Amino acid sequence: MNQDTKVSFEKYAIFQTGGKQYQAIPGRTLAVEKLEGEAGKMLEFKEVLFRKNSENAFEFGEPYVNGASVKASIVKTMKGPKLVIYKFGRRKKLRTRKGHRQPITVLRIESV
Repeated sequence: MNQDTKVSFEKYAIFQTGGKQYQAIPGRTLAVEKLEGEAGKMLEFKEVLFRKNSENAFEFGEPYVNGASVKASIVKTMKGPKLVIYKFGRRKKLRTRKGHRQPITVLRIESV
């Protein structure tokens, strides 16, 4: 990997919401499962599984890191990409096409 393309993060954390795990880097945006709230609302996630601070110290949770939290603001709520389900039957003329768009929330990570 070229030295110019290598990215190092001073502070980041891995947190859990909606049954999934996400990497939180301050200043970045992130799409997660739908959360309640309107644009501009601040959220705080206390289920932090891992944290790296600016002194390069790593903290692993058992299962969560004590006293750690991720603060984020809601940018917008929208629908995700369309997933198409297409079913075929054994005989002729038995075809079903259905689609689904999962609602998602876009977050901006404010602090770790």
